[in-house]
Amino acid sequence: MAQADQENQGYSGLNRVEPSLPTHFYLDPDHHALELRRIWYQNWVYVCRASELDGPRAFRVFDLGSQQILVLRDEGGELQAFHNTCRHRGSILVQKSEGCLRNAKITCPYHSWTYDLRGKLQRTPTRGEQADFDKADYSLYDVAVADWNGFVFIHLDPENAAPLETCFNDSHLLDNWHLAELQVGHTHTRTLACNWKVLWENFNECLHCPNIHPSLSRIVPLYKQYFMEVHDDPKWQAHQREGNPLYKAGLAEGNETWSTDGMPCAEYFPDLSPEEIER
Repeated sequence: MAQADQENQGYSGLNRVEPSLPTHFYLDPDHHALELRRIWYQNWVYVCRASELDGPRAFRVFDLGSQQILVLRDEGGELQAFHNTCRHRGSILVQKSEGCLRNAKITCPYHSWTYDLRGKLQRTPTRGEQADFDKADYSLYDVAVADWNGFVFIHLDPENAAPLETCFNDSHLLDNWHLAELQVGHTHTRTLACNWKVLWENFNECLHCPNIHPSLSRIVPLYKQYFMEVHDDPKWQAHQREGNPLYKAGLAEGNETWSTDGMPCAEYFPDLSPEEIER
């Protein structure tokens, strides 16, 4: 193998010019609708911590694309999720974004169709119900919901949803973090005025890091070189052999965490091994 090929082995970057996605992928409404159907409505999506649905009848409402989803706990404390629309005329069922239902019923504010907390239609206000009308045919439209280590996920296509646990690779690496015991200490919400792919593209590369995040780049040397990972460097083998500190993986010498000063903000989780703390 030629020396140049050996030096390039394992390199994860580009070896030739490749076009980025075409403009209409970001601006065309029809393409956006296609992405919602093919991606967002066909995969598990995280919505909240399980502790934020505290006890029977607690609920939260989430918007996912053009769909509004109601997630709640039934009287037994089990998670349930439905499209937040009545089966009669499509009215929004629960008007508030979160709270606790006054009783074990979901009543449409428009025509008072009433459902139990498992989405089954219980009552309609009609005085002359048709003989061929079966309430069992008019349950709320189900959404799959699952709790993984205290994180609540939903899936808008429950009939084709793979078990949530199969969607995580190497999740055992987090066993000592006791994720289910974590508590929400602070919530910050920001709405970004961009196509969702712009956010992911920004997050998955570091071409902007030295200019936009100079403090972070001082703590993570690779970021200052415009790289996210060691293998993003076309000369990574040589730089790692040399032990060049500018291309060091992880944190710069003297830093322990990704805080603004590189120091821990609190004690480490008690069951973490030294290797896990390093990682």
